[in-house]
Amino acid sequence: MQSPNPSPSAVTDAGMSVAALAGVEDHLKRRYLDAGRFPGTQLLVWRRGQLLHSAVQGFADLERRTPVRDDTIFRIYSMTKPITSVAFMMLVEQGRVALDEPVHKYIPAWKDLGVFQAGMAPLFQTRPPARPMLIIDLLRHTSGLTYGFQNRTNVDAAYRAQKIGEIEKAGTLQSMIDDLAKIPLEFSPGDAWNYSVATDVLGHLIEVIAGQPFEQFLQERIFDPLGMTDTGFHVPAAKAHRLAACYAADGRGGMVLQDDPTTSSFLTPPSLISGGGGLCSTAADYLTFCRALLNGGELGGVRLIGLKTLALMTANHLPGGRDLTEMSKSLFSEATYAGVGFGLGFSVTMKPALTMIPGSAGEYAWGGAATTSFWIDPAEDLIVVFMTQVLPSSAYPVRRELRTMIYAAITDSNL
Repeated sequence: MQSPNPSPSAVTDAGMSVAALAGVEDHLKRRYLDAGRFPGTQLLVWRRGQLLHSAVQGFADLERRTPVRDDTIFRIYSMTKPITSVAFMMLVEQGRVALDEPVHKYIPAWKDLGVFQAGMAPLFQTRPPARPMLIIDLLRHTSGLTYGFQNRTNVDAAYRAQKIGEIEKAGTLQSMIDDLAKIPLEFSPGDAWNYSVATDVLGHLIEVIAGQPFEQFLQERIFDPLGMTDTGFHVPAAKAHRLAACYAADGRGGMVLQDDPTTSSFLTPPSLISGGGGLCSTAADYLTFCRALLNGGELGGVRLIGLKTLALMTANHLPGGRDLTEMSKSLFSEATYAGVGFGLGFSVTMKPALTMIPGSAGEYAWGGAATTSFWIDPAEDLIVVFMTQVLPSSAYPVRRELRTMIYAAITDSNL
């Protein structure tokens, strides 16, 4: 961890207060670690081409008193989604698929998917959608798909019955696609926003279009070129000692062990390769991915996607330019709603004042179920990556607090 007593007047040459960033660590320790809410944390702050702040606190594994280290491996869950979305847009750039194509072109069994009207599985009553589900609907979560944990409708219940989109994965990617062909959509594609298994479907489409396993595509096109050596869908035996334990908030301000790192399913290759939530990674690896995006899609001579493709991905794609408050049917999201839209794989801040949190228009972000998160602010030339392992991410307002405190540390704004 960084020095706990920096000069109050110390300011980095990248325009951020050293003392204020140290204060973020003090806050995390006091409010979350000492209080028994989080086991440990890792926080990286990158600005103007520099790693300004890199700190670890607490334990990766409370039971064995293993401290968080710079190379601790975390379950990043839905922080997998931006990586999958970038991978898919590589195929778009190659002209192998287009955003306005119907999904059933690649999944013929979905051609006659209806929209839920009434009933319970397997006796659903449906109506035809107003239009077919398009590829862009998968990227921006306007597909009509859902997650079972929303606990909102009979469609959600059908997902739970088939174990679709669970934290503990079941079946295969193909079996999930087959099961989804038998469950109606929540709404007609494009009519609403609903957090869903859509990004898992993108992983399947990458396999179909690229003609190779999804995990191989990621390895060859993103992880190996960028040197993301600790990112994958399982943790190999040689690195197993670096996998953090995962905990669940107990509803009383404490936590209980949810996934023991010595017996975790993440220690073996999964049967379902989840583009929506299957990756493990380190803070350093994820920062590398974020740096490529902040740099316009390229890092160290490796170009993932073009500048204009990235600009398209980080624009708000909700119909009519609306924000999530106007479009969302979802009972859960990894982002706040007011003033925030959705791009192609990321939440996108449109109107910072409406969020009631400091920030910049054009900032894009997402998080994972175990309270990991990141955001990229091109206007301020800023990246933040935060890691811990506590389910669910909605248990505590740590993301809001981090945004508030880290933006407060900026002493020289680009705006």
